[in-house]
Amino acid sequence: MDTRFLNSFIAVVESGSIAGAARRLNLAPTTITQQMKALEADLGCELVMRVGRTVKPTVVGARIVEQARDVLRGVRDLRSAASDTALPAGPLLLGATPTALTGLLPAILRRWMSAYPETQIFIEPGTSATLLQRVMSGQLDAAILVHPTFALDKTCFWQPLREEPLMLLTPAEMKVRDVLRTAAREPFIQYDRNVVAGRMADDYLRGHGIQPRVRFELDGIEHIAQLVAEGFGVSILPDWPVAGSPDARTKRWKLPAPYPSRRVGLVWLRQSARSPLARALYELTKAV
Repeated sequence: MDTRFLNSFIAVVESGSIAGAARRLNLAPTTITQQMKALEADLGCELVMRVGRTVKPTVVGARIVEQARDVLRGVRDLRSAASDTALPAGPLLLGATPTALTGLLPAILRRWMSAYPETQIFIEPGTSATLLQRVMSGQLDAAILVHPTFALDKTCFWQPLREEPLMLLTPAEMKVRDVLRTAAREPFIQYDRNVVAGRMADDYLRGHGIQPRVRFELDGIEHIAQLVAEGFGVSILPDWPVAGSPDARTKRWKLPAPYPSRRVGLVWLRQSARSPLARALYELTKAV
């Protein structure tokens, strides 16, 4: 059995389509289709079926998805253990939130390329919740994400990278004498309350008896910052890092204490055969 075919099967199930799996694996859709047919012929059963415009696993396909992931993880761990270098064989499968991708990660990647030029990094963007789940399942070796509001599982190793206190973001030309009054008076762009910092911002305002005039609510700190820069309103966001100079069209204001902070860090599985890759990455982040 060719493990590449198992990889294509997993990609089809997770993407929900042949085209999505092809984009993810950088293969032609016809190649994905041929690999799926070969895998089904080898196993003697259908693994996926079309449902409208999507592709879903059959009963058998759904039953073997986790086993297929286990096989692929086993093969990856075997190759890691067979490495004759100081670190397990790459690539390092790293997840990162959008703000980590543009803020923290570039400097870390430069140091990695200098220290481990032969070890590639495959970077997967995503939300903190999704990335944590993929680390827990072994699909990612590590991820830079926001610590959830609950305690992490003991199988995880967490290393904090930075604290990001919440602050008020306004257009640069706006005159602010009282931060809380500004948040209450101006049109407000709400950071999605389904994410950690969004809930923090909402709780902080409620704690001060403020009901903001919400104009929009969305996820994506940099998308919100763009709307603020265009003059659509103000927002309470984490004081996130940016690559290069901050946008001169916006200004950041400290909130009255006590204000909440979100914790950003690196998480990986303690007992994974590939954990030395994550530890090596963390050592480089300390220097950054």
